[in-house]
Amino acid sequence: MSKILVFGHQNPDTDAIASAIGFSYLAKQKFNLNTEAVSLGQSNEETKYALAFFNIELPRVIKSAASEGVDTVILTDHNEFQQSISDINELNIWGVVDHHRIANFTTANPLFFRSEPVGSSSSIVARMFKENQVEIPKEIAGILISAIISDTLLFKSPTTHKTDQTIAQSLAKIAKIDLKTYGLSLLKAGINLTSKSEKELINLDAKTFLLNEKSVRVAQVNTVDINEVLTRQEILEKAMKIENEQNGYSDFILMITDILNSNSEILVAGENNDKIEAAFDVKLKNNHAFLKGVVSRKKQIIPQLTI
Repeated sequence: MSKILVFGHQNPDTDAIASAIGFSYLAKQKFNLNTEAVSLGQSNEETKYALAFFNIELPRVIKSAASEGVDTVILTDHNEFQQSISDINELNIWGVVDHHRIANFTTANPLFFRSEPVGSSSSIVARMFKENQVEIPKEIAGILISAIISDTLLFKSPTTHKTDQTIAQSLAKIAKIDLKTYGLSLLKAGINLTSKSEKELINLDAKTFLLNEKSVRVAQVNTVDINEVLTRQEILEKAMKIENEQNGYSDFILMITDILNSNSEILVAGENNDKIEAAFDVKLKNNHAFLKGVVSRKKQIIPQLTI
């Protein structure tokens, strides 16, 4: 049986890695597929913490499916082709498990497609284990709950669905952890930004979106001190402008999210400051603005930019 690669989006966050690991295991058990969970980039500190905590090896990083001799893939935590593997247009997509908008997505053949408006793709994967009566190993439960905590900011994000916390509580029992204690430790592991260069910061969790026929890059970093990140504004802006020039982005928006108070500051570099101001009903001062109560790129940033 030919191998099928399972992976999340480029610049993977914890959900991209966890949902790939979880669904790869489920696909072997339920569908008898020869799957391998891989990654389209280096894991961040939060993800590394979770993988180490539950004694799971880092997935291999790959650049293309062709270089792996593979022609069939499964996508998790994304469906937009510009966020996927480099040769996605030449591949057969067996299936998708995602919780984002559906855009820029077409296939030649029918496929398995599961998309739900919940807080995390890993929530969907966890529920699929139960639906298919497949037992979840402790380590798989642990990495799935890590992704749910990460994507919902320990259930504070507006993207949180009422089922996310129920699923997380069930997974916590299997993983043998205290949900709040582990959750806070996980989030803290992901906010050590001082050792990161400006280029690394703007690419830690960045995605490209086609918005009104323009390519827009939206990145997010979590912190407990927005002003600490803004002390690096000049160099961050320079790095963002270089990314725009090298990749043809019309705009680069960096979300600096305070995970304790559930607010964000956006730092903007590009051509359309006036449109961004109108989208969020703010005035950019020195290319940045405060967005009270905004923590979700998926639900509070991208929809506003598409209006």
